[in-house]
Amino acid sequence: MATFISVPLKKSSEVDLVKPLSKYITTSYPAGEEQAEYIRAVDELNKLRKNALGRPLDKHDSSLEVLLRYYDQLCALEPKFPFSENQICLTFTWKDAFDKGSLFGGSVKLSLASLGYEKTCVLFNCAALASQIAAEQNMDNDECLKTAAKYYQLASGAFSHIKDTVLSALSREPTMDICPETVGTLSLIMLAQAQEVFFLKATSDRMKDAVIAKLANQAADFYGDAFKQCQYKDNLPKYFYFQEVLPVLAAKHCIMQANAELHQSALAKQKKHFGEEIARLQHALELVKTVASRYDEYVSVKDLMDKINRALTAAKKDNDFIYHDRVPEVKDLEQIGKAALVKATAITPPLSQKFTDLFEKMVPMAVQQSMSVYGQRKAETVNRLVGTMREATNLCNGVLASLNLPAALEDLSGDSIPQSIADKAKSIVEKGGLQSIEQLIKDLPELLTRNREILDESLKMLDDEESTDNELRGKFNQRWNRTPSGDLYKPLRTEGTNFRNILDKAVQADQVVRDRYRAHCDMIALLCKPPNELSAAIPSANPTKTLQGSEIVNVLRSQLAQLEEIKKEREILEGEIKAVTFDMSVTFLTALGQDGAINEEQLSLAQLDKLYGSYNERVQASLRSQEELLGQVQVSHQEFSSLKQSNTEANQREEVLKKLASAHDSYVEISNNLREGTKFYNDLTEILLKFQNKCSDIVFARKTERDELLKELQQSIAREPSAPSFSVPAYQSTPAAPAAGPTPAPRTVFQPQQPQQQPKPQPPSRPPPPNIAPQAASATPTSAPPVGPPTNNPPPMAPLSQAQGPPYPTYQGYPGFYQMPMGYNPYPYNMPNMAFMPFQGAPGQGGYPGAPPAGQPYPGYPQQPPQQQQQQPYYPQQ
Repeated sequence: MATFISVPLKKSSEVDLVKPLSKYITTSYPAGEEQAEYIRAVDELNKLRKNALGRPLDKHDSSLEVLLRYYDQLCALEPKFPFSENQICLTFTWKDAFDKGSLFGGSVKLSLASLGYEKTCVLFNCAALASQIAAEQNMDNDECLKTAAKYYQLASGAFSHIKDTVLSALSREPTMDICPETVGTLSLIMLAQAQEVFFLKATSDRMKDAVIAKLANQAADFYGDAFKQCQYKDNLPKYFYFQEVLPVLAAKHCIMQANAELHQSALAKQKKHFGEEIARLQHALELVKTVASRYDEYVSVKDLMDKINRALTAAKKDNDFIYHDRVPEVKDLEQIGKAALVKATAITPPLSQKFTDLFEKMVPMAVQQSMSVYGQRKAETVNRLVGTMREATNLCNGVLASLNLPAALEDLSGDSIPQSIADKAKSIVEKGGLQSIEQLIKDLPELLTRNREILDESLKMLDDEESTDNELRGKFNQRWNRTPSGDLYKPLRTEGTNFRNILDKAVQADQVVRDRYRAHCDMIALLCKPPNELSAAIPSANPTKTLQGSEIVNVLRSQLAQLEEIKKEREILEGEIKAVTFDMSVTFLTALGQDGAINEEQLSLAQLDKLYGSYNERVQASLRSQEELLGQVQVSHQEFSSLKQSNTEANQREEVLKKLASAHDSYVEISNNLREGTKFYNDLTEILLKFQNKCSDIVFARKTERDELLKELQQSIAREPSAPSFSVPAYQSTPAAPAAGPTPAPRTVFQPQQPQQQPKPQPPSRPPPPNIAPQAASATPTSAPPVGPPTNNPPPMAPLSQAQGPPYPTYQGYPGFYQMPMGYNPYPYNMPNMAFMPFQGAPGQGGYPGAPPAGQPYPGYPQQPPQQQQQQPYYPQQ
């Protein structure tokens, strides 16, 4: 009786996980021990998939453990890698578990670039293998019963989980084996079988009849729900698998109900309700007889039927002779209670007891994204603080250069090079002078062109693939059912547009730097000359030695020294600001674990304010000090200028010294800008190369998907009929000969919703030959009148005792038609043993010696009734 249902496994195609995942790791993580560890983990993951899906699995716990480990690893992997069609594109192909396909078309399969699809199919295999292991258990052993119950509940929970998540995990319609209706039905079947295992355990433990009856009734209820689920879904009965399962479910429903009635009858006997006992036993017997008559080829109920018969016979005997209790109708019996001891196992990873995350140190993608945004916010904060200080320093240098300070204080002699100008000239020469700037300016267009070419080539790949996709979509219309390339490439095109805007802004910034260089090129070149040429280029003026040692000069020098001190403090402060580090991953991981989500903006702003709040206050204090000092310097410089003797030569000299000081500041700023621009273009090249690789990967994946879809479309088109079906005229059709002998009855499937077809009426059996003794040939009168009208056909023969051949089709004769004698066969070898008939010669040919005249029977044959004028067939017609 214990026939349990198991589910076949899905089959997957081989997928290379190493190349795309390793490529992502090398581009996303810096080279080092961490990167090497992640790449080793990718190799282990690939081996784990091959071990779980690339070989036949035994129906053993160890095989299930491998599948569960791979499923757990997929669950742990999903939040840590950006699996999608436009990022890490891995296409997984799985075949329908129930559809065996045709000879030419192959089985139904689906390919999707979705890790959720892979997880769903792997979980389906976990449930299927669990059902197979449970079905292989020895139900006479207590430990095996516990194992079977555990695995059936696991399978039920897995199928139920797929039912709830499959539509959200897939971007298109799934195959029939994992659609919600199918897995929902399978979940009910597994739950019913788990309840039956508990019934068997209670029976073997000889528990109370009331408990066993409730367990059996609940199992019958589960089987009934599963049977109805199969019947109500239009697509499920099309599967051969469900055609085989359907009668088993119907049989199990009746068997469990019969067991419930059997044990409830024992309970009624204990309560001395003998009529109820007999009614329940009779109902149980009817149920078992139904199973025996309809589903005997699926489930054997002989032992159960014998048990019920014995109990019913004893109960009737006792009731007839002793109790005389009234036997109620089945509909009047009290309903048997139900006790559900099974529950679908909740699918909460990790499911494997031996699971260890191969990528344990890698943070989830949500944390990675939050870290990326936090890094941008941090960079913006640092750049804002550093930029504010640099702007203040440039402002200070500009104001001092416009006042010709400190050169005016050092040029009191009027004929020598001020020390500050000499130091600035020496600094420029040490940094490479004009040649270094010109080389940097010359390199910028090459870097820009390289970046533009990478970006253009990347976008061109997307354009070409999208145009091909649109062309095929217009050709195949609704059959081209994959995601449109235009929708899929929107994020990449947005990213490409951002890169192009960045390049355009960089070109404008490069032009500003070039214009500033041209404006100060002459003065910078002058600073690069030897000291004697520089001194000669600076006009001489009357000495102002009278100002040396004056109070105003000392005040100005003190104020300038304070400004220099502020500049040095800013340089130190800038280094401290850039050196601030903090690992936000712990904060984000904690928030993700507690709330299930990360409020990145709130957490980041709070942490940045904590880290850089004090530095911001110091920067603002530095700006206030500089503003106050510059005001004092301007006042002191006005007093210094009023005391200084002014003439044309002095003004010219002061103007040249101002330009030289400004040229030095411009040289330093231009050099910094050009170096930053060169670094920007080089960094952008790496980013654009990653973008190009991303575009190349997705285009390659789309081409592979396109080729597979084209192949499937070609196969489906080849299987389609070339023209609509039409009816063949009746005169062109040839009636088929019925098969020889009886045709075995086909296997039937119990479907109560469909009316049973009436059997085709069979022709009546051939009547036996008349019991007339044959006469001797010599006694037959040769001059006897003919019995019937003359005919050219031979007279019919009495049926022979030997076996006849297959009934050949016969036709009503037309004038001039002669039916071929059955005794004449030019190819008699290996033919059925047919009735012999004498040969009828052609008209005009003499008969055999001793043959009777035409129209008279051969001697020794019984007389037949007169023949009609129309020719009659030899065999009876259907």
